[in-house]
Amino acid sequence: MPELPDITVYLDALERHIGGHRLVEIRLASPFLLRSVDPPLSAVNGTMVSGVSRRGKRIVIELEDNRFLVIHLMIAGRLRWRDAGTSIPGKVGLAAFDFDHGTLVLTEAGSRKRASLHLVQGAEALGQFDRGGLDVFETDLATFTSRLQLENRTLKRALTDPRILDGIGNAYSDEILHRARFSPVKRTQSLSPEELERLWHAARDSLKEWIERLRQEVGDGFPDKVTAFRPGMAVHGRYGEPCPVCQAPVQRIRYASRETNYCARCQTGGKLLADRALSRLLKGDWPKRLEDLE
Repeated sequence: MPELPDITVYLDALERHIGGHRLVEIRLASPFLLRSVDPPLSAVNGTMVSGVSRRGKRIVIELEDNRFLVIHLMIAGRLRWRDAGTSIPGKVGLAAFDFDHGTLVLTEAGSRKRASLHLVQGAEALGQFDRGGLDVFETDLATFTSRLQLENRTLKRALTDPRILDGIGNAYSDEILHRARFSPVKRTQSLSPEELERLWHAARDSLKEWIERLRQEVGDGFPDKVTAFRPGMAVHGRYGEPCPVCQAPVQRIRYASRETNYCARCQTGGKLLADRALSRLLKGDWPKRLEDLE
């Protein structure tokens, strides 16, 4: 799922490509994409784009007359800028937003269509998409500490909870925790003031670094390669590969369709965290420490 760095770069590109331009028409290929009925999509035909913003991981296209298009890409949704009047791709295409100088195409790979589009009227209606999470760049250490320790959660769960922090998901939470040298299962209320400050800095620095990397990669174009698995990531998606800091093999915890990646040497003092499925299968044979794998 596109997270804060990816969404930020999308917003940069949308501002360059559609800011101040007139939306001619919205074409829908999938009726399941649209999750609102009032006002109808036809109401925004011919209106100007006054800005773009985000609500968590949702992209908001601001239109005149105080109307807002709210796009949630979910896991596999992507935006692509194409020539004006481009046809919507047959298998993956969901919608096209036509402008006189080009077309913004919304696609979603895979058979499970989860991406959504809402059209809402007014700031109050837009507010329903605000989950209450803090923007880590606009939050001081004291507020960050208070929100993070409100409940005793694992750090992985806390970082990815949209009610606590805004825009962080599975990929960048792995990178933040590796930078801060914390176990993903360490509890929020067990952190000392010094550790909380370290985590706060790690979150801000890691996200800022990736935003700048992606901005340089995209340049003045449009982001066509949005992925959760990027070269240069320290641990996320790098199971079995060497940690860039200590060269120990990156480990993982798998649950449902997700996995958490971490370095046992850098983050858990060499302890291997239990993978729910494999640890049940292996029981007493489950390795407890990194050296047991050697």
